[in-house]
Amino acid sequence: MRHMLFAFGWVLILSAPIVGLLPGPGGIFVLAAGFALLLETSPWARRFYVRTKRRWPRLGEWVDWGMRRRSARRRREREKPALAVPLD
Repeated sequence: MRHMLFAFGWVLILSAPIVGLLPGPGGIFVLAAGFALLLETSPWARRFYVRTKRRWPRLGEWVDWGMRRRSARRRREREKPALAVPLD
């Protein structure tokens, strides 16, 4: 099943430009779904994502938000109290 999801992720990524030709923002969503499937099923995609996130942290925040990752929620909750402390 994991290999099928990995292959379907690549199919979605490769079909995104074709869907992008249609009116509307459909290609973006198809591309995002393909990347999400690759990230969930492939250790190499995870390593690539970690390297990318270290280099461009804001991009990683958007991806975490888009995928509703639990680790991102925990990190935001942990940072909230630190941000609320007034600096005197």
